[in-house]
Amino acid sequence: MLPFEYDITTPLNLEEMAVEDGVSLISFDAPYEPEVPQSKRVRVYYYKSESPIANLVFLHGIRNGNIPYLAWFAKWFSRHGIDSYYMILPYHEKRAPDGWRGGEPFFSPSPAKCVVKFHEAVKDVRRTVDVISMRSTLPIFIMGYSFGGMIATMSLAVEKRLKGGVLSFTGGDWRWINWHSPVTDELREMYRKEGNEFGCRSERDCLRFRKDPLSIVERFKKVEDIFKASPVTCFHYDPLSFAKFVDQPILFFKGIFDLVIPRPATEELIRVLPNKRVISIPSGHKSSYFFRRFIAWLALKFVKKHALEASDTQ
Repeated sequence: MLPFEYDITTPLNLEEMAVEDGVSLISFDAPYEPEVPQSKRVRVYYYKSESPIANLVFLHGIRNGNIPYLAWFAKWFSRHGIDSYYMILPYHEKRAPDGWRGGEPFFSPSPAKCVVKFHEAVKDVRRTVDVISMRSTLPIFIMGYSFGGMIATMSLAVEKRLKGGVLSFTGGDWRWINWHSPVTDELREMYRKEGNEFGCRSERDCLRFRKDPLSIVERFKKVEDIFKASPVTCFHYDPLSFAKFVDQPILFFKGIFDLVIPRPATEELIRVLPNKRVISIPSGHKSSYFFRRFIAWLALKFVKKHALEASDTQ
């Protein structure tokens, strides 16, 4: 079984409860055993629209701090005809022990561990699509911000019930993110102190083991090849590896002054995506929030356009 696959017959034990007017919390069992028991239940905030034309899964970035303010998008979309499902990623919010900043297990120098954790998030997306498909016949889209955009890229490659995606301020190629992003300082220190199963402790080691990622990815002819033809297993959870298999339409937002996702990481991911429209935003990573209405309007237009196309082909 490939890392993103799961037993679809696993009981959901689905529950739903109202949390505020027009918003409910849907929870169900994850189809895997997580690192901590708090992550066993997937938590999805459902923002209901009065007259929906599509469904949208929204994925936040890593760490708990961005979860509340990115919920603005889910609420806004629900007011404009999109049923929005704001999925809490594993090891975040109430899916993590008290005292966690959110997403701790994703910060590991070990590719073996990251493969498992990243694909747990992909399984959660796919399970969320299962739930939406039980409730609605409308087309399903996904929008991911930052780390959520990485998980969205991987999900789009393996889950073709997703009819399109909005990828925002995200990227691929772990060389750039692990060794040049200001948010991975602690991870770099872990590499230097602990290394990993390949003996990688520096960017020089990374370059030696990964070689030229774009040429490696070019060799993959199907998703299964990611797990068979990679020189090292960090390709198994790299959005760059999965991007070429995203044949759905993509709207991509990139920040001109984004330092959190280094420019080469963004440009490489864009280069590999086959069916994308790219919008440049004159912002950094966090300051992109000031452009949220502009981003939301373009994303809404994109979803509506492709929802109509998906409906016409059904």
